[in-house]
Amino acid sequence: MSEQAPAPAPPPRPDGCPGHRPGHRPVPELFSREFADDPYPAYAWLREHAPVYRAELPSGVSAWLVTRYAEAREALADPRLSKNPARHGAADHSRGRVGIPGERSANLMTHLLNIDPPDHTRLRRLVSKAFTPRRVAEFAPRVQALTDRLIDGFAADGEADLIDAFAFPLPIYAICDMLGVPGEDQDAFRSWAGMMLHTAGRRGGVQRAVKHMRGYLAELIHRKRREPDDDLISGLIRASDHGEHLTEEEAAAMAFILLFAGFETTVNLIGNGALALLTHPEQRAQFQAAAVAGDERLPASAVEELLRWDGPVELATWRFATEPLVLAGQRIAPGEPVLVVLAAADRDPARFPDPDRLHLLREDSQHLGYGHGIHYCLGAPLARLEGRTALTTLFRRLPDLRLAVEPGQLRRRGGLIMRGLRALPVVFTPQTNVLPHGEN
Repeated sequence: MSEQAPAPAPPPRPDGCPGHRPGHRPVPELFSREFADDPYPAYAWLREHAPVYRAELPSGVSAWLVTRYAEAREALADPRLSKNPARHGAADHSRGRVGIPGERSANLMTHLLNIDPPDHTRLRRLVSKAFTPRRVAEFAPRVQALTDRLIDGFAADGEADLIDAFAFPLPIYAICDMLGVPGEDQDAFRSWAGMMLHTAGRRGGVQRAVKHMRGYLAELIHRKRREPDDDLISGLIRASDHGEHLTEEEAAAMAFILLFAGFETTVNLIGNGALALLTHPEQRAQFQAAAVAGDERLPASAVEELLRWDGPVELATWRFATEPLVLAGQRIAPGEPVLVVLAAADRDPARFPDPDRLHLLREDSQHLGYGHGIHYCLGAPLARLEGRTALTTLFRRLPDLRLAVEPGQLRRRGGLIMRGLRALPVVFTPQTNVLPHGEN
């Protein structure tokens, strides 16, 4: 990012917008219901006319939105943009207006999304020891078994809400298994996760869910110290017991963010991906043929394109300037929040030819769907595995799957960071070669 002084800009508008040149259309309305359903035209306008734009968010916080791919990639890796609001005068975090509701009051702040090096380096190294590619690869049969069990639960009905019956429970049960949450406790986690997902925008429900999770995780960590097993929490404990220090607070915060970040992103990947395939018949036919044939190349490529085209994370999590900097001609003052708009960057025509077209065999899809730099999503390999397994199994087992409503009737969930559907009702020919409900 250049430190050169920018060219003179028009005077700021009262809402903080740096202005735009005469003859341009007004800035599109942001954060309305129409915008939530299809933000891409507005993001295209911002990329062209105001690639670093100061907007007032629904919470009342003003933040800089970064929408072009080149600047987004630079910002994600810029050490002058801190992930730790407490160190840089970001008072809105202490008032609960940014970040995850309830994480501060539940003493869950010391996780990878809220810290900078050297603490980030130390904690990520510890987590990486327990979250290895080998562990993810070994987990593939379990993900497949969970996927088949969930489809068995509704395949005989001929209809389902793919979010509630499939996309939501799959990553919850998967991450619970990886963390080491006993089977008898996993439905409680599903309930708490549901409170976080379905009360987005209503902070009280999210805060209650976070409080429940915090109490449970503290007890589980103590139990795993006494009786370790081959799971992620035990791995974190073992790593800390071999010369490096991981406090109980850090372990709980790390387990919490792995659960929180690990389930909602995958819910949205599966839901958004299924909708994209259902509304693009030619691409769906390609994908379904590969799924039936057991061709792994196209589904792997398809997941990357689905992440780029309508990914699960619309905006990267909060960053705060630690010093004055200039980005795409805009001066950003110390302490000001910066939000990298992944959804806009991943449709930048300067980086992706014909970016609004869904093309499952797109080459060189270096999207930013899971971030970039030191904060690149640690759970990306697991999310890719879950997304690929879920979608290939779904379209192989239910070959005439189709939407039960018009696409325009679908609604997106509230919230700033994530992009996901409230529901995805589908119909299909009932399958009789499955176990009855409750016998999976």
